[in-house]
Amino acid sequence: MLFLDEMPEFPRNALEILREPLENGEVRISRARAQVTYPAHFQLVGAMNPCPCGYQGEPRCRCTPDQIDRYRSKLSGPLLDRIDMQVEVGSMNAVQLQDSAPGEPSECVRKRVCAARQLQIQRQGTTNSLLKGAELETHCALGEEEKHLLRQSVEKLGLSARSYHRVLKVARTLADLASLQRISSAQIAEALAYRNLDRRQAVIS
Repeated sequence: MLFLDEMPEFPRNALEILREPLENGEVRISRARAQVTYPAHFQLVGAMNPCPCGYQGEPRCRCTPDQIDRYRSKLSGPLLDRIDMQVEVGSMNAVQLQDSAPGEPSECVRKRVCAARQLQIQRQGTTNSLLKGAELETHCALGEEEKHLLRQSVEKLGLSARSYHRVLKVARTLADLASLQRISSAQIAEALAYRNLDRRQAVIS
């Protein structure tokens, strides 16, 4: 796992270099006389503030729209395409912090994730994230209702082919976590909801 805190603060060229290993699971190092390829399968987790000061939507935020746009534009479209889930986590006030109900125990989550992963291995010999081509079409097959929902959403959000396939994989995983044989519209809608930056960009456009 590679965790990048404050992603927009990293040099843009350093972030762009991540595109190839995220896509192909390999990293290539080239020198004058040789090129070496190393395996580089990893899970990327990144965090960023909603604006440079971190307080967007609150009275104390003084960031201008241009400053916010420049801050977010440090993450290019091709890089965001390769990030399956882009989730906005809102701030909590003191009352919410004090009255929030206990979350699900980590052990319960771990068992459910392990069961879903084992199901994927048994069904297709690999995890959903590594499905490509015909395998993707076979194991992420959709009914007419699901196809219609996904087609409308892709057109509205302007998603690329890469994002389309990643939405399918996330939806397949959500179905596996729920022990469902087929992907339903609920999983398609949930997978699309996790692409928060895509939806935000569509509203701006």
